[in-house]
Amino acid sequence: MQPKPAQRAYWQRNIRLTLALLGVWFCVTFVAGYFAEALNRLPFFDFPLGFYLFAQGALLAYLAIIGIYVRYMNRMDRDWARESEPGQPRTRFPGSGL
Repeated sequence: MQPKPAQRAYWQRNIRLTLALLGVWFCVTFVAGYFAEALNRLPFFDFPLGFYLFAQGALLAYLAIIGIYVRYMNRMDRDWARESEPGQPRTRFPGSGL
């Protein structure tokens, strides 16, 4: 069974969002860690800035990534439900029959 154009667009948007958020995750986790030694030279509330960013800032960034994903996917699911054809079952996951 070939996916409909709307299904294909749904999954392409889903994949683009996932890849973008994985890129942000990678930067927060690994790229920022590369600069930790230089950041540790700067104090932030008597803590090294690199330590503070990884102890607190990374957790906030991860929560923001999750929040962005949830909000965007809920909006995409609502759009998908509106775009489904009358008389056709409104599937939560296009092409799965669920």
